Amino acid sequence: MTLKRLVFPILLCGILGVTIAQVARTQQGQVAAPAQRERTAEPRIYNTVKQKLAEGKQVVCATVSAAEPEAYCAIANSGFDCTWIEMQHSTLTYDQTAHLISSCKGAKAIPMVRVPDATDGDIQKATDLGALGIIVPMVDTVEKAQAAVKYAKYPPIGRRSQGGGQHSRIWGSDYRRTANDNIMVVAMIENPAGVDIADRIAAVPGVDVVFAASTDLGSFSGFPPTGPDRKGNPQYEALVTRIHDSVLSAKKYLGGPLNWKDRPGFTFFQGPTIGAMVNAGAPIVLGTAATHGRRAGAPVE
Repeated sequence: MTLKRLVFPILLCGILGVTIAQVARTQQGQVAAPAQRERTAEPRIYNTVKQKLAEGKQVVCATVSAAEPEAYCAIANSGFDCTWIEMQHSTLTYDQTAHLISSCKGAKAIPMVRVPDATDGDIQKATDLGALGIIVPMVDTVEKAQAAVKYAKYPPIGRRSQGGGQHSRIWGSDYRRTANDNIMVVAMIENPAGVDIADRIAAVPGVDVVFAASTDLGSFSGFPPTGPDRKGNPQYEALVTRIHDSVLSAKKYLGGPLNWKDRPGFTFFQGPTIGAMVNAGAPIVLGTAATHGRRAGAPVE
């Protein structure tokens, strides 16, 4: 009897120990499963421009230079894929730009901002106010392209800090976790120095689009797009071809003015200003055949 009394408690303790261990492992698995699912889940993509480009489609941004929310909303919901909010060649402030974007939350066009330069202040203000595209002018060094990515992306990719702003109110409470998958960087090549290293600019991780700035390429190079015979200038076209080949070889997206929409390889376009569209559309509304003013598809970079 004494032996039985000793064996039974020992067996009972052993059974309880095994049971508790099994329950603990099950609970750990139940806790770990959601975390594992979160780590392996596909990122939430709300940047429709990024989606369309990935699908091989072309996208067009309307150029916005005025602090008029009503006009901005009309453009942002008119069929354009994105808005190119112009802060390099306009007097728009960051407060005004923030108001444009917040006044038209939910618009079909994705807000993008051409910042004055690739500085941490300019880029982090633009991203904090809700821009999903950072367009950087005059990229003619690899370091400038790298700086654009660094300040547009949160760690571990970049060095964007967590500040205030309206980004989460526009894009959701999971913004911090999803921003790096949705924010795009567009590097503009506008001069021969940029053309010379177009392959290196395009190779920078985090640069999504390289934009051939058609007007300034002619201005800075001294080779106008068209020669005296009104045909394409071969020296100018050689610059464009070099950008084209470098960008596509790096498997990045290639940008240019809207009137280059039929050029092979180009998929990201800067469209006209609001004023140019009104100027082009007024004769249609008035029923007149005459056209006047700037063509709606003319380069505006």
